Amino acid sequence: MAIRPIFIPKSGTGPLVETVEVDIHWHGGFAALQKQKNILALHQKAKEMGISPVLEISTKSMQEVGKRLSAFNLKIEVHGVMKSLESVYQSCKVFARSGQHGLLMDLDPFQAKKAVRELGQGEIIGFNFEGRDYASEPKNAFYDWLYIRAISPHEEWIKRNLNFAAYSDIEFTPHKSLNCQARAVAEFHALSMRDSVTDIVHNFERFAELLRYSQRHDDYIPRD
Repeated sequence: MAIRPIFIPKSGTGPLVETVEVDIHWHGGFAALQKQKNILALHQKAKEMGISPVLEISTKSMQEVGKRLSAFNLKIEVHGVMKSLESVYQSCKVFARSGQHGLLMDLDPFQAKKAVRELGQGEIIGFNFEGRDYASEPKNAFYDWLYIRAISPHEEWIKRNLNFAAYSDIEFTPHKSLNCQARAVAEFHALSMRDSVTDIVHNFERFAELLRYSQRHDDYIPRD
């Protein structure tokens, strides 16, 4: 058995996302087929709980929109040039001892994620994007904001294709990982319902404050 969260976007004025933990039978192994079995099990259990449809956001998604929204497939504009979102995120990290490794943004996303583990020395003390510093708190704020910034130019297309009640990322385990692309998509969906995407893209501090509010009020809800 394993527990995986799904993320439900919320309209209105409260927290952006409701996080629901789902307990599923786990199919072990690293093959794509095994991961897709787990995705199906997660989505079926969510459906039994009254949460449907759910979209997997990862390269293992069985729906094209879910694959396209994977951080490893997305691009973001940096000084007028389109770069891999994952590579840009890794290049923005500022480490206490080794500083920032800006050249990572020009690597393949898988290479960038591997290289940052070798180059980064000390704790992450912040982020720097296009010459501007960003705080490392709340913990997932910068990643989520950068992700939302990357997909915001496609908001109208995404609105037409995101007819989902919740989002998942089968690889994400809260006790091991910090950032989650499915949570970022759910936040984008919530912001879009509130007509706030454009404001947030240009105001990181406002987004960070929204997440602080959400994290004070969004406890994980375990479901059998």
